Amino acid sequence: MKPFDPRLLRVAGAARSVFALGALLGVVRTVAIIAWSWFLAQAIAAVAIPVFEGLWDTAGAGRVAEGVFAPSSLPWLAAGALASAVVRALSTWGMDVVAARGAVKVKAQLRAAALDALDGRSPEATSAMPDAKLATVLGRGLDALDGYFSGYVPQLILAVVATPILVATVLFSDLLSGVTVLIVFPVIPLFMVLIGLATQSVQGKQWDQLQRLSASFLDVVEGLPTLKIFRREKRQAARITAETEEYRSRTMKVLRVTFLSGFVLDLAGTFSIALVAVTVGTRLVAGEFPLSLGLFVLLVLPEVFVPIRQVGAAFHDSTEGLAASEDVFALIEGEDPAAGAEAPVAHTVTGRAPSAETTPGLSIGNLEIRRGERLVAGPVDFDVAPGEFVALAGPSGAGKSSILAVILGFLPAAAGSATASGPIAWAGQQPGLVQGSLLDNVALGSEAPDAALARDVLARLGLGDLPLDKELGALGSGLSGGQAQRVSIARALYRATEVDADVVLLDEPSSALDTGSENLVIEAARAEARAGRAVLVVSHRPALLAAADRLVEILPPTAEPALDSERGMRL
Repeated sequence: MKPFDPRLLRVAGAARSVFALGALLGVVRTVAIIAWSWFLAQAIAAVAIPVFEGLWDTAGAGRVAEGVFAPSSLPWLAAGALASAVVRALSTWGMDVVAARGAVKVKAQLRAAALDALDGRSPEATSAMPDAKLATVLGRGLDALDGYFSGYVPQLILAVVATPILVATVLFSDLLSGVTVLIVFPVIPLFMVLIGLATQSVQGKQWDQLQRLSASFLDVVEGLPTLKIFRREKRQAARITAETEEYRSRTMKVLRVTFLSGFVLDLAGTFSIALVAVTVGTRLVAGEFPLSLGLFVLLVLPEVFVPIRQVGAAFHDSTEGLAASEDVFALIEGEDPAAGAEAPVAHTVTGRAPSAETTPGLSIGNLEIRRGERLVAGPVDFDVAPGEFVALAGPSGAGKSSILAVILGFLPAAAGSATASGPIAWAGQQPGLVQGSLLDNVALGSEAPDAALARDVLARLGLGDLPLDKELGALGSGLSGGQAQRVSIARALYRATEVDADVVLLDEPSSALDTGSENLVIEAARAEARAGRAVLVVSHRPALLAAADRLVEILPPTAEPALDSERGMRL
C-alpha cells in the first residue's frame, strides 16, 4: 500500500488534472501565506513599537525597532493582510473543489477500466476472485477514495509544493531559524514512516476482514433457502455475528493508531516550533533581532510544519481506499489468479475415429494445459469432424472444462494446439443470464435480435411457451435452474445459426435437467451435427454419452488405458 501509486496517473487521466491544478493552487496558497504573514507582522510591529518604545532606552533597544513602518502605513498593511487571507481562502477552497470533483472522475475512470478489463478477459481470469470481493472492491472500496482525494491529496500536494518554499523563506529571512528547522524537520517524516508501517498492517487486516464479511453475508443470502430447509440458519447468523465483531475490533484498532499518530505528529511539530520560538524570543530580548522579522518568522514557521503533519493525519483516512486500489489495479493489469488444483491427466479415445480425408472442424493436437507449474491436462490429441457429435468424458477435475477454455481462448496452451475451422458457439456450466428480457438473454451480443429465431431455438428445448418479453431479474432470477440452463443452451444455438458457426461446444448441458429435457438437448446437439457443425459436449450423464457418435475419455494417468473394441488394441 503506497501513499501514492504512479499507476493512478496512468490509468485515470483525471488524476493528472487534480495534481496539476492542485500544485498550481498550492503555489498560489503558499505565496498568499507568506504575504499574509509579512503584512500582519509589519502591522503588529507598526502598532507595538510606538506603544512600548518608552519601556526601553533607544540605545538598549538594539535592532528591535529596525525596519518598522510608521503607524500611518497601517491601512494599506491591513488591506494587504486581508487580501492575502482572501486569496489563501479561495485557493484552499479551489484545491478542495478540484480534489472532490477529481475524486468523482477518478473513481468513474478506475471503475470503468476495471469493468472493461473484466469484460475483455476470460472467465478463468477472475474465477479465483469471489463475486462478493469484486462487489466490495468496485463499490465500497473505490468509494473510499473520496477520503484519499478530498483529504490526503491536497495535503500531499502542499507537502511537496509548499514546504520547500516556506523552508526557503525562513532560511532567507533568518539563517539560524532556518538551520534549526532543517535539523528538527526530519523528525516528523521519521515518525510518519514508523506510523505508516503500523497503519498499513492494521488497515490491511481490516480491509481483508471486510471482504470476508461481505463474502460470508453473500453466501448466507444465496444459500438461505437451503439453510432454512436444514434448519441451519441460526448457525450462519452466529457466523455473521462473529465476522462483524471481528471487523468492529479491527476498525477500533485502526482508529486507535490514527489517534495516537495524530498526537505524536502534533507533539513533534509543537516541540519543533517551540525550539525556534525560544531562539527568536531570546534574541529579541537581547535586542539582536528586529521585531517585525521575528513576528514574520514565527507566523510562517507553523505553516512549515502544517502540511507534513496534516498529510500524516489524512493518510489514515485514505488507507482503505488505497488498499482497495491495489485490488483494482490488479484487476486492470490482469494479474493471474491462483493456480488451480486439478490433477495431471492422461487421455484415451474410444469409438469410431474420423476419416483421414475429412477436414476437422475442431482439432486438438498434443494439447497440454498448465496452471503455474501444475499440469492440468495433456497431452490430448483428437479431432471432431464437421457433422460429428463427440462427447468428452472423464472424472471431475480431469481437465475437461480446461480443454474447452483453451479452445475458446480463455486459457493459453502450454504445448500443442487447439484450433477450430470457423466461428464457435458455446454454452458453459453456468447459465450466465443477465437482467433483461428473455429475448435479450437468448440473443445476447446480437446487434439485431431475431425474435423468430429466438422462438425457434427455445421451442427446440421445450421453452416455446415462455414469452420473449418476459423480464428476468439479476442473474436470471425468475426461471428455474433447469429453465435457466436450457436458455443458455438456446443462446448457443441462436449464435450457431446467426453466425453459421462451424463448432458448437456445450459444457455439462444437462446437469440440472430431467430425462425429458435432457432428451431435447441430445436432439438439439444431433441437429447441430446434421447441419454440418462439429459438436463437442462435456458431460457425465450416461444418456448423453451414449447418444454421441464418439467418446473422448480423459482418464487419470494411473488408470489402465481403455480398450478400443474396433481395433483390438490399447490406446
